[in-house]
Amino acid sequence: MVRSALAWSLAAGVALFAQQGFAQGTLRIGMTASDIPLTTGQTDQGGEGMRFMGYTVYDALINWDLSSADKPSDLKPGLATAWAVDAADKTKWVFTLREGVKFHDGSEFTAEAVVWNLDKLLKNDSPQFDQRQAAQGRSRIPAVATYKVLDKYKVEITTKSPDATLPYQIAWVMMSSPTQWEKLGKSWEAFAKTPSGTGPWQLTAFQPRERAELAPFKDYWDKARVPKLDKLVLLPLPEPNARAAALRSGQVDWIEAPSPDLLASLKGAGFKIVTNAYPHNWTWHLSRIEGSPWNDIRVRKAANLAIDREGLKELLGGMMIPAEGFYPPGHQWFGNPKFKLKLDQAEAKKLLAEAGFSPEKPLQTKILISPSGSGQMQPLPMNEFVQQNLAEVGIKVDFEVVEWNTLINIWRAGANHDSSRKGTGMNYTYFIQDPFTGFIRHLQCDLKPPAGTNWGLYCDPEMDKLFDQIRTTFDPAEQTKILQKTHEKYVDDALFLMVTHDVNPRAMSPKVKGFVQAQNWFQDFSPITMDK
Repeated sequence: MVRSALAWSLAAGVALFAQQGFAQGTLRIGMTASDIPLTTGQTDQGGEGMRFMGYTVYDALINWDLSSADKPSDLKPGLATAWAVDAADKTKWVFTLREGVKFHDGSEFTAEAVVWNLDKLLKNDSPQFDQRQAAQGRSRIPAVATYKVLDKYKVEITTKSPDATLPYQIAWVMMSSPTQWEKLGKSWEAFAKTPSGTGPWQLTAFQPRERAELAPFKDYWDKARVPKLDKLVLLPLPEPNARAAALRSGQVDWIEAPSPDLLASLKGAGFKIVTNAYPHNWTWHLSRIEGSPWNDIRVRKAANLAIDREGLKELLGGMMIPAEGFYPPGHQWFGNPKFKLKLDQAEAKKLLAEAGFSPEKPLQTKILISPSGSGQMQPLPMNEFVQQNLAEVGIKVDFEVVEWNTLINIWRAGANHDSSRKGTGMNYTYFIQDPFTGFIRHLQCDLKPPAGTNWGLYCDPEMDKLFDQIRTTFDPAEQTKILQKTHEKYVDDALFLMVTHDVNPRAMSPKVKGFVQAQNWFQDFSPITMDK
């Protein structure tokens, strides 16, 4: 049924393309998502949703610099031209807004709009509160306590305690138009069909599970980033072979995450394979609730020593960086952990024997995985490979396979929630681009669901102390030292099953010109053009 539905969806999309006779300046992308990401501002579908429907149609107060392929991305001014913490009270931040910015509907972006957008996520009794957007955005800004308008172009945000990571958190909040929402009868459902942000692209048409079309916003405030294309078309194609077939037949011009076993043939057919290192890991997030086998550090270390990462790299056609920690080797926050991630089945068996398990008497457990999805790489063959590695040392794993958006909802609910279906871990790939999303949100005691995304309900006062130091250290060099200590604890305590780091491969037609693959989850589509 799934294959039939995908085939029908693709055929329907192709028919529409043929009827419309797309102009030369149209770029058609095959996404890994199974649906069009939520269009109202705070997107779903993970990082891919933000990539294609977040930073295209919308802006944040603080954006990411996506202009370079040669260095890791950093934050840059977006709808705010400046932000600063109060020297006397480090819970107070003032954001100075960019003047003259217009939403797609023509209304002006002001401080009132900022407060309105924060209310849509955080204030349950506000008229514009939207549960769907709150589910995506609230956990991204846990530091925010209060906020208020200072004047037309200034906003004050107060944090619950001093928090140097606030700018990274604010970069997740997309600004929707209050005027458009009012005009559409105060309905987010109506807004989803004709959304209005301040971003470089406008959504002009979409059909759920089928396609979305975006056109340049000619009045975009950053004239250098007004898109050069005539149109950007997004197609949900979650199955890797369907994406490759669509690229080969000319139905799309670009696909996310091509299957590794097809890379050579795609290159041979003249398609470009574009890759770059970026802040993304592929892990199993382990449950730490009472009764979980992963509460035993010997079991956690054994699992990490059982993985043949070089063999997995061969399976993926070289398209990975074998994990040496939660962060990739050479990262400025890597530090010097004592526990070395390597293939050592003898030591893994020894540790498991101490814990009471063996290949003859295996530990039996269940892990939640998805068949596809944003940043999940090639989850089915990769998880089967890991499953086999673990079985060889005495860990027998059964999988509970759920759709990617369902897995995200389970992740937000917590390991002790019924939706986790007695799974003791989940395969989840993580955006590790900043201190909060890379470290704090996964393991802080008071960020257990529903307050945050500490899915495994891990809690360690020593780790919380490190997190507090990260937040209260505003000097970048000193903060880096603390981040290194934090990463050392992640690795030395084997807090995740750390498998690999992605290189984010994309396959595209040679007609695609001007794309710069930033070392970032998000990308800038504005410079792209299409050759005839």
